[in-house]
Amino acid sequence: MANMKDVKRRIKSVESTMQITKAMQLVASSKMRKAKERAEAVHPFFEGVFQVMADISRDHEFTSVFTKKKFKNSVLLIVIAGDRGLAGGFNSNVLKLAKRKADEIAESGGEAVIMAIGKKAVEYFEKREYKLIEGFPQIAEGIELVDAMMIANKVIDRFKIGDFDAVELIYTTFVSVMTQEPQHLRILPVENLEYLGKKHPMTIYDPSPEAVFDSLIPEYMGGMLYSAIVDSFASEQAARRTAMESASDNASEMIDKLSLLYNRARQAQITQEITEISSASLNDNS
Repeated sequence: MANMKDVKRRIKSVESTMQITKAMQLVASSKMRKAKERAEAVHPFFEGVFQVMADISRDHEFTSVFTKKKFKNSVLLIVIAGDRGLAGGFNSNVLKLAKRKADEIAESGGEAVIMAIGKKAVEYFEKREYKLIEGFPQIAEGIELVDAMMIANKVIDRFKIGDFDAVELIYTTFVSVMTQEPQHLRILPVENLEYLGKKHPMTIYDPSPEAVFDSLIPEYMGGMLYSAIVDSFASEQAARRTAMESASDNASEMIDKLSLLYNRARQAQITQEITEISSASLNDNS
């Protein structure tokens, strides 16, 4: 029979753990909600930027360094993961996708260059034989648009001088509280914009369509990065919320089982004491 003190100690330990998992579940829910609100707040602005770029691409023929397709000798992969664990398969899923894409580039004769956003992404690529050019740990929770623009301008400057032939983004998109999916997007060179948005009347661009298009690239790139980082952060919190909810449920189930075990042990102890008292009484009477 189980030792009652050990079982009681175990129950208290699990109850303490459950308090932590429930608190983490509530915090993750709050952070997820705020991240979704931040993404929705900037959506109209970036939608306007994409619309203008789509109009230019559709109505004008021009050549831009940002639209030229090249042989992919060097591809920058911007990989966004989380800053913490305890989020189910959130980090491992997006990092597996990043590894697969990097390996595919290498197998085709190119070179994958990594820019890692999020502590887990930085740690992952630091420990492996990939070319990590820069890391940005722990920026997602408090990121502002100016931070995303700073990263975007670094990428744009190096793309313009030919350090990269293409820029691709790997992150996790928020589908629902229960579902988050790793995504892979090509962001430079810009392509397929003519299929975005509604058809607008012909517009005259000054000084030229190409100049206006190129001037919008930082906003386009910054918008893509900001949206992806915030989306990824919301996904991380949703995954953590689900993981902590599951942990709390498991802890509650374990407490029920331990309580049953404790009650059985206590009942057995009481039965044994009654038996001993009865035996002693019989001996005294004899």
